[in-house]
Amino acid sequence: MSNFNVPTREEVSANNQAIFDNLEKGLGFVPNLYAYFAKSETALGDYLALQNRKSSLKAKEREVVNLITSQINGCLYCQSAHTVLGKMNGFTDDQVIELRKGSATFDTKLDALVKFTASVVEHRGKATPASKTAFFEAGYTEVNMIDVVVVVGDKIISNYIHNLADFAIDFPLAPAL
Repeated sequence: MSNFNVPTREEVSANNQAIFDNLEKGLGFVPNLYAYFAKSETALGDYLALQNRKSSLKAKEREVVNLITSQINGCLYCQSAHTVLGKMNGFTDDQVIELRKGSATFDTKLDALVKFTASVVEHRGKATPASKTAFFEAGYTEVNMIDVVVVVGDKIISNYIHNLADFAIDFPLAPAL
């Protein structure tokens, strides 16, 4: 397990304590990922602002991006958190597994999104021409493409933080593929 500790509310700045209080009110707890960000004076607030920004993507589409990005980056914490969030946004257990594997046979538009996202992540932004063509043919726009990249960036930040620090996962563990 980790050599890195997740700080308690008393161990973070007054500003981050206020954010903890808001998270506690909204979510019922402070996820370890967010608490770990609070070691930095500004990272937690900055990260939450990025996560909560307005987007041209629907919540369900953002979960598609979150699930495949976390799978490719091997982040069990984010796979677990977004399995819960994906189900809260209407995906079944089987659909979440399929998305993590890189397809969505149950929805052609989401299938183009998951494949495009996987190509973006795997090729560091140089998505294959076929995945880009399918993405746009599915009805997505250049604005959507920008927002996919922003969500990928958001998820890479959290994936890398957990992969580096390896603190305890405080969500039901995502099943292995």
